[in-house]
Amino acid sequence: MNYEKLTRNFFTRNVLDVAPELLGKILVCRVEDDIFRYRITETEAYCGEEDLACHACKGRSSRTEIMYHIGGMTYVYLIYGMYWMLNFVTGQENEPQAALIRGLEGLYGPGRLTRKLQIDKSFYGEDVTVSQRMWIEDDGFKPEYKTGTRIGIEYAGEWKDKLWRFYVE
Repeated sequence: MNYEKLTRNFFTRNVLDVAPELLGKILVCRVEDDIFRYRITETEAYCGEEDLACHACKGRSSRTEIMYHIGGMTYVYLIYGMYWMLNFVTGQENEPQAALIRGLEGLYGPGRLTRKLQIDKSFYGEDVTVSQRMWIEDDGFKPEYKTGTRIGIEYAGEWKDKLWRFYVE
């Protein structure tokens, strides 16, 4: 089968285009001598400082700094003191946007998938367009998908109702 690694151009677009197009792509993660390959089945879009669910809504900080970089970088952060969340930065420099990876084929839940793939803080700022330990491949598969509201952002006012979660059933 012919796999094409995603390039910078894929990620430098708006998150509302990138997040649904990540569905069906293959996340590849190298852990020591093992290579894990999983098809992406669920994403969520977080769209800039105006989006009250996006970490960038509070401005630039040491935590969110990578979101202000060019698309193709990873934004990894810890929640509840125990779960690492994997996001891919999208857009242009100084346009803080990111797509959260919520599900992979056979791995449901963003904390479960990062645990399985041994993703931790060391992945913060990884450039998946050149990395040898994490990248995304496209084999041409384009699944049908649905949209829904994002999960766990009740605090975000009207932003909680945006249909910015994309998933394959």
